[in-house]
Amino acid sequence: MTKLKDTYPLYLNNRAAQPNTDLKVTDKYTGEVAFRTALATPDVIDEAIAGAVRAAEPMARLASYEKQGVLQHCVTRFQERFDELAYALCVEAGKPIKDAEGEVTRLIDTFRIAAEEATRIYGEVQPLDISPRAKGYMGIWKRVPIGPCSFISPFNFPLNLAAHKIAPAIAMGCPFVMKPASMTPLGAIIMGEVLAECDVLPEGAFSILPASRDGADLFTTDERLKLLSFTGSPGVGWDLKAKAGKKKVVLELGGNAAVIVDKDADLDHALERIVFGAFYQSGQSCIGVQRILIHADVYDRFREMLVAKTRTLVAGDPKDRDTFIGPMISEKEATRLKGWIDEAVEAGAKLLCGGSRDGAMLEATLLEDVPDDCKANREEAFGPLANLARFTDWDEALEVVNDSKFGLQAGMFTRDIHQVLEAWDVLDVGGVVVNDVPSYRVDNMPYGGVKDSGLGREGIRFAMEDMSEIRNLVIRRL
Repeated sequence: MTKLKDTYPLYLNNRAAQPNTDLKVTDKYTGEVAFRTALATPDVIDEAIAGAVRAAEPMARLASYEKQGVLQHCVTRFQERFDELAYALCVEAGKPIKDAEGEVTRLIDTFRIAAEEATRIYGEVQPLDISPRAKGYMGIWKRVPIGPCSFISPFNFPLNLAAHKIAPAIAMGCPFVMKPASMTPLGAIIMGEVLAECDVLPEGAFSILPASRDGADLFTTDERLKLLSFTGSPGVGWDLKAKAGKKKVVLELGGNAAVIVDKDADLDHALERIVFGAFYQSGQSCIGVQRILIHADVYDRFREMLVAKTRTLVAGDPKDRDTFIGPMISEKEATRLKGWIDEAVEAGAKLLCGGSRDGAMLEATLLEDVPDDCKANREEAFGPLANLARFTDWDEALEVVNDSKFGLQAGMFTRDIHQVLEAWDVLDVGGVVVNDVPSYRVDNMPYGGVKDSGLGREGIRFAMEDMSEIRNLVIRRL
């Protein structure tokens, strides 16, 4: 049986360090302390940033095959440690074991994609002779690493969302300092342990530093860092951007994603995907299905199907392979969302199923006709809650999807290609997913949002572009 250690280090300038065991990490299902990790102080964070600055030049000089070799080593080691990584997720994040295994698979995919992209950092030859004064001139540009990067990752995908920062940084040749979420630091620490096995990385190439929010200002404000990549809540993300100074900022923030079910949809297929998209890992996904718009012609039938299916979901210990609904990340978060559900019902929404809470466990909940101004509709639920509403006109449904301060991804189930293309033109989101839920993501695609959902794009190649600068060369042929 897989077991975790009692204590784990932080990683400072490529090396494990155990200055303390101050961070207690709980088993999210039992509430008991599962292990302790070292907590980085401001002095340690400062030392890590200094190390990243020293590592910038040797990292930039690494050959493509050397960076690729590091990433391929990570793929091999993650495969060897698959069960350990999945179990760690199950404990520290409360993620049902099947979802945890899926995330480990995506972690491996992400590093494999980065290994491929490490040898594909292309530039371009550009003709400049667009007018008589430029006759005989040509341009050549290439991408160069931006320099030391700062990464802050969230609790809900402790492996894969950290990987979407770490893997492209290595592929591009950027040293980095990372602050994993304090509630779920172990996935990133294990990645640090694997990276520490790679002697080709210069000292200071990486630091993995669990830190309190109060002690982590340097991740954002230090001018030696050239890029900040943050994944988390909109309020925190935009506040960090305001404090980041001159550095480039990439934000992957929240959403209250909508999915449209048209009258011609395959309802059985839509049912399976929407229930998954709304309730996998207890709805704690920024692209989880929160708003379900159903054509009036199929509304009553599909509502009955959704309610019946949702009531069959097994809730309980995430280590049990039959469990689909595990705990939310904390009792505080479960209490918050329970309050939003109660508020919506008091305002006139109908509770179709769920709605009860026991500690950090919140039932999979469906509401109907939630008033527009309720938090359950306007804000990001980030938990096992979805709202049903009917529509009669496609354009009207698109307007409802856009009637949100968020714009991450949207999904739709329809057989009409003309409606698909119209949605692609009209929807103010970062991505449109057809015949699947907005929760769907492949790790090489451009991923990110607009409006309050953030700026910039993840996905290995697109993150590498953010982590680089274009350097131009102009040649006059005499």
